[in-house]
Amino acid sequence: MKTYLQTAEEVLNELNSDSNGLSQKEANERLEKNGKNKLKRARKDSLAKRLYNQLRDPMIVILIVAAIISGITAAYSRESFADVVIIMVVVMINSVLGVYQESKAEKAIEALQAIAANTSRVLRDGSIEEIKTEDLVVGDVILLEAGDSVPADARLLESASLKIEEAALTGESVPVSKVITALNLGDQKSISLGDRKNMVYMGSTAVYGRGSAIVVATGMDTEMGKIADAITQAKENQTPLQIKLNQLSQVLSWLVLGICVFIFALSLVRIYLGEGITGIGVLNIFMVAVSLAVAAIPEGLAAVVTIVLSIGVTNMAKEKAVIRKLTAVETLGCTQVICSDKTGTLTQNKMTVVDYFGFDEQLLGQAMTLCNDAYLNDDNKAEGEPTEAALVDYGFSLGLEKQVLENKMPRVMEAPFDSGRKLMSTGHKMATGAFIQYTKGAPDVLISRCTTYWDGKTQQQLTDTIRQEIRHANQGLAAKALRVLAAASRNWDALPEEVAPNNLEQELCFIGLTGMIDPIRPEVKDAIVECKSAGIRPIMITGDHPDTAMAIAAQLDIIRDKSEAITGARLDEISEEQLKQDIVKYSVYARVQPEHKVRIVKAWQNQGMIVAMTGDGVNDAPSIKTADIGIGMGITGTDVTKNVADMVLADDNFATIVNAVEEGRRIYDNIRKAIQFLLSSNLSEVLAIFIATLFGFTILKPVHLLWINLITDSFPAIALGMEAEEADTMKNPPRESHEGIFSRGLGVDVIWQGAMVAIVTIIAYFVGHFIEAGIWEIAESPDGMTMAFLTLSMAEMFHSLNMRSRRQSIFKMSHQNKFLFLAMVASLVLTTAVIFIPPIAAAFEFEAISFIEYFTAMGLAVVVIPIVEIVKFFQRKSARKQLIA
Repeated sequence: MKTYLQTAEEVLNELNSDSNGLSQKEANERLEKNGKNKLKRARKDSLAKRLYNQLRDPMIVILIVAAIISGITAAYSRESFADVVIIMVVVMINSVLGVYQESKAEKAIEALQAIAANTSRVLRDGSIEEIKTEDLVVGDVILLEAGDSVPADARLLESASLKIEEAALTGESVPVSKVITALNLGDQKSISLGDRKNMVYMGSTAVYGRGSAIVVATGMDTEMGKIADAITQAKENQTPLQIKLNQLSQVLSWLVLGICVFIFALSLVRIYLGEGITGIGVLNIFMVAVSLAVAAIPEGLAAVVTIVLSIGVTNMAKEKAVIRKLTAVETLGCTQVICSDKTGTLTQNKMTVVDYFGFDEQLLGQAMTLCNDAYLNDDNKAEGEPTEAALVDYGFSLGLEKQVLENKMPRVMEAPFDSGRKLMSTGHKMATGAFIQYTKGAPDVLISRCTTYWDGKTQQQLTDTIRQEIRHANQGLAAKALRVLAAASRNWDALPEEVAPNNLEQELCFIGLTGMIDPIRPEVKDAIVECKSAGIRPIMITGDHPDTAMAIAAQLDIIRDKSEAITGARLDEISEEQLKQDIVKYSVYARVQPEHKVRIVKAWQNQGMIVAMTGDGVNDAPSIKTADIGIGMGITGTDVTKNVADMVLADDNFATIVNAVEEGRRIYDNIRKAIQFLLSSNLSEVLAIFIATLFGFTILKPVHLLWINLITDSFPAIALGMEAEEADTMKNPPRESHEGIFSRGLGVDVIWQGAMVAIVTIIAYFVGHFIEAGIWEIAESPDGMTMAFLTLSMAEMFHSLNMRSRRQSIFKMSHQNKFLFLAMVASLVLTTAVIFIPPIAAAFEFEAISFIEYFTAMGLAVVVIPIVEIVKFFQRKSARKQLIA
């Protein structure tokens, strides 16, 4: 029912009510039939279910499989179950962190419910009563005055200069003056929420005047209820990193299974042909397959990713970007489109006088300050209706303090603002005993009441030439999307007997014009320039007027032509297919409603884009949840927005988003470095064991591999996550959302680097056997196994240095990574301890090796650095040739 198109009488008749409200009996029957005026609570998942959702992650499943394999190994060899405990601790920490960080929809709904007023004034049986807001029903007549929260959606019956603040719901930065007349569609198919001036909506606030209205919707049927429903319906998409890690997990799972089956079958055939199959033989074969499985699974990967993301969360919090969901850190790094709300995000959400016209600015400031109901608080900040507060702040900026002015020139008469005549007048007694009247209001109305103007020194006759100059100035200010108010004065020797507006507001003296707007945040322009240089497209989505939106967007260089802007009404006329084609044409969306914002976000996502959505109002919540990364404002943002957001800006600074994007890119780059490091390390283990198995000797045991994967490798991998960003981090476009983990040569690098480490490990084994036995042959060798373990551990540790940059030489890097050096020292100490401390060495079945063997193994390990440096040199040379071509 589009009640804004109907007269008040038609709405009353349709709802079987009247201007005196419902009877108590009728209200009770409607309450019983339709339910309470409150929002439904979202279903809350139990803690067990949340933990289960975390444990379903494929990487976690692989860790659990690794724990089971490790347990089988420990039981078979009668060794310690420490590895099982380590893996399960990693699993639990990862899961608990995930549950702790992630936000849930019920918090947003609770915040929505908190917005609603607790009690409301309503007419029942013709008398004014104060009832619980949740007991309101359709057909109730509610009473509103300045300061009241609107308790339900309602059609206005009476408006005495009523102004409603709707910014949280519509994005409109200026309070809306309300009317009671029926609206006309004209050639439109519908009227946007922000233009329904005869309606009031749940979640908005009366800031001026008074009025009455008949309730037309309650609870989940209200516009606020639709937003609550949209929040619960919006699906949370997996982040690019989650998708890629899931794919990686699947690949690794099949790889592990394939390797195990192949080796198991090959070994069975060899034993069958040679010795015949026995129970012990089958168990030995199974343990070989287990060794390969342990080697192939990067047990530390999930923990490393979680820890690196957690460290990123801490770093961002220090920079005023509070991350509420771990994976949001990485998503920021591949963001391609930022859909930003205008009010309070790109702008300050505070009306400010930014321009004026007149011949005496001091007098203009005095007129605007005195003809005003706003006031300065103890902190010299103006409080009151936003437009009037802006004028008081304007006067204060000119050195005119309202309280001081009123003490010198007390108000003795007034004609309050009326939306019909669009003027306000106040009279003040001067020290001389005479009186001066100041009038402010709509320029076209006020100018028509003026006969003179103030030229800076005296009153002069208002000629047609001057009148034209004033109108031209008014048009110039309006063209900048400024809200323009005019001021005039009139002198009285004595108080007029009749203080009616028609008597006061005649023969006025024009003083000047003020132009005000909700100005852009000073840091936003530079932030948007940096976004563009990083290949990120900024999009403005607002409920504000198109002219205002386009003016702000032009200042920020978001658009250069009006054709790049579109309204919500026009958007309604475009099909989904057409929007999919045209979405790239538009950078500004004005007069939009919540469902429009969700549609815009989805349209960009359908283009394969990673979309971020920022905002602070309730109306932003559904789109913030739909976006790949939702960004809420911490200061001006509503609790609803904060609760559905992935990231909250503690300082409401748009520039903080850019810093967060840079941090996100750094973290993703570092995660890729850690993945390359861990996978090449694991591949080297797989290849070494595979080759050893084919030739019939044991190079490493499952417990050795678990130690390397969980202890020796994990420290350097975590430290790689601390690496500073590279010089070109914010000079390259965002990576494509479909880009795989192994893209840009990472897969090739993993293969050849894994083969390189495997080769030096096998060489170390034979060198150890030669030093032990004095001959070169394929045989079981305790010294060879110990040297292979040391070489593999140290080669992977030195290889972590190579991973500080995938292409740049580590000898030319301008910064140092102290965490990596500490990790290397820790790995070196722990590995040496495992070999040389007798009880530990015995548990690992290591032989005590000589210092010659020790340093030979270290020498073989360090060879990986010059080899990788040479390959990087040719890779850089090849990249330069391709760039030139």
